[in-house]
Amino acid sequence: MKTSAISRIDFSLMTLGIRIRDLRRPRMKIMQEVGIKQGFHVLDYGCGPGSYIVPLAELVGESGCIYALDANPLAVSSVESLIAKKGLANVQTILSNCETGLQTESVDAVLLYDILHHLKAPGDILAELHRVLKPGGILSVNDHHLKQEEIISRVTGSALFRLSEKKESSINFAK
Repeated sequence: MKTSAISRIDFSLMTLGIRIRDLRRPRMKIMQEVGIKQGFHVLDYGCGPGSYIVPLAELVGESGCIYALDANPLAVSSVESLIAKKGLANVQTILSNCETGLQTESVDAVLLYDILHHLKAPGDILAELHRVLKPGGILSVNDHHLKQEEIISRVTGSALFRLSEKKESSINFAK
């Protein structure tokens, strides 16, 4: 993801903050808003501790697949623990700072949540997300550290994506 490393203490504090946020605003509502459906293949790019993984697994069902990618080994380990605890057979983890290792045009939706402001090489990452996203696929972005205009400018400035729709919790883009 080309971001700075995060310590175990910082990761634990971030995880606690995310859990408190999730109690106030359940992730399932946001995933439904994006339009995730049964059978989708979804990439959660910058998955952190995995707060979207369980609702995604429920929405995509057994015929779908979730790829949980993060540059931080602590995040990947956290998601792997969640996978084991919940018995999620349709989730795979990826430890990477940019490349996904996924096939071209193999993903129906990409979540880029609360990570855009951290990216040191957003152009490289947006190019990789464009590569793996199917035609007609959804790039869903949310970053509470940036204003909507900044998100739109950063994503569409790459000329790889166009604004599709603004939702209550995210901004969706198309190839």
